[in-house]
Amino acid sequence: MSLKEQLADDLMAAIRARDEARKTAIRMLTWAVKNAEVAAGKPLSDADVLALVAKQAKQRKESIEEFQKGNREDLVQKERAELAVLEAYLPPRVGREEIVEAARAVIAQVGARGPADKGKVMPVLIGQLAGRAEGREINEVVTELLAGLSA
Repeated sequence: MSLKEQLADDLMAAIRARDEARKTAIRMLTWAVKNAEVAAGKPLSDADVLALVAKQAKQRKESIEEFQKGNREDLVQKERAELAVLEAYLPPRVGREEIVEAARAVIAQVGARGPADKGKVMPVLIGQLAGRAEGREINEVVTELLAGLSA
């Protein structure tokens, strides 16, 4: 079963169960998928749908931060509930140690010798860890490791 089919099934289950947070999160994700398909002019693959799920989850995290700054606890709770629904579709997150291990392997694979080779390492590593680690964290690890090579 494709991820889009799973979303459709889960949406129907959420509607039947009258689970508002789940229903809203899945509907918004489904709309994002449809909009992306129209823009691309073709159906999205599961990898593309996962990228959209990660993007939606990131938007929820940013909204939570902003609502906390605005002292809107009601909206924070709503966004957290929707974020939990979205995170259920994402692959498990990797820890910093796993990112370091993967980065060392990629650095060796591409023959990176210092910070100037960051452009060779990042695309490969982001491709490997897509959806399981944030780009910011991957960037920090690669920067540290490449700086250590040049020292």
